[in-house]
Amino acid sequence: MSIFQDLKYKFNKLNAFEKIITINIVLFIVARLTAGIGSSSKLVTYLGLPSEFSSFLWKPWTIITYGFTHFDFFHILFNLLILYYISIMLLNLFRPKMALNIYFLGIIVGGLAFLFVYNVVPQQYLINAPTVIGASAGIRALLIFLGVYMPDSEVRIFMFNVKLKYVAIFLVVMDVLGLFGLNQGGNVAHLGGALLGYLYATKLQQGKDIGSGFEKLMDTVASWFQPKSNLKTVHRQRKKSSFAGKSKKEFDTFNKQKKIDLILDKISKSGYDSLTSEEKEFLFKAGKD
Repeated sequence: MSIFQDLKYKFNKLNAFEKIITINIVLFIVARLTAGIGSSSKLVTYLGLPSEFSSFLWKPWTIITYGFTHFDFFHILFNLLILYYISIMLLNLFRPKMALNIYFLGIIVGGLAFLFVYNVVPQQYLINAPTVIGASAGIRALLIFLGVYMPDSEVRIFMFNVKLKYVAIFLVVMDVLGLFGLNQGGNVAHLGGALLGYLYATKLQQGKDIGSGFEKLMDTVASWFQPKSNLKTVHRQRKKSSFAGKSKKEFDTFNKQKKIDLILDKISKSGYDSLTSEEKEFLFKAGKD
């Protein structure tokens, strides 16, 4: 097996967020290697989200790619460490595709907020920001989502247990204060991601997944790149069993989701440690499906 095949195999074995982290690291290394002395990289210019709307129209892909682009070492270090640890919690509690919906929609909404502010707000109130880069908007979306959806659950920060709702409040306050600092554009994107996380959580509590349309779109795009077979499969017609007017598969999926919702409701009220070992195992297996 060649080195390339070995790397490809290992990459395919990673979960979705580990793949995102890997892509971020590769792009960071390329950006640093292609940068001139004392200047930024052409890769950052190509993938970063420009503040001018006219420039964005020529580079529409940047509404996504800016979230994979970093140039400062500590920027990428803190972002990816937080993303790694928060993704472990998310993938144990929610469907992987839903966690990805929140992350990517956070990046998109954060980018749109940045474009809106820098093209509508009078320039005298803005600090110049030619481009914005970094995964922070998507990470903010995930953190705020958890802080709203399961506010009383606790995370370990250094030596203390802190409720997720206080983590969310702290981050929002820091981003609002950051609007008056040098990284104004970045903090605008952070708040856009935070807004998406808040809306996603509140709507999900009402039983509505606002990312379902985005998920279908991404599934459609992904299908364009999947190899198609010319072989035809012949299926025997079988009588489908029906449960309350639904197929067995639909019925099982419905029951599974209801059980997940009940467990998440228990977590939001009493914390993760209140779960039984069976409930924890069920969530772990559900996160892998």
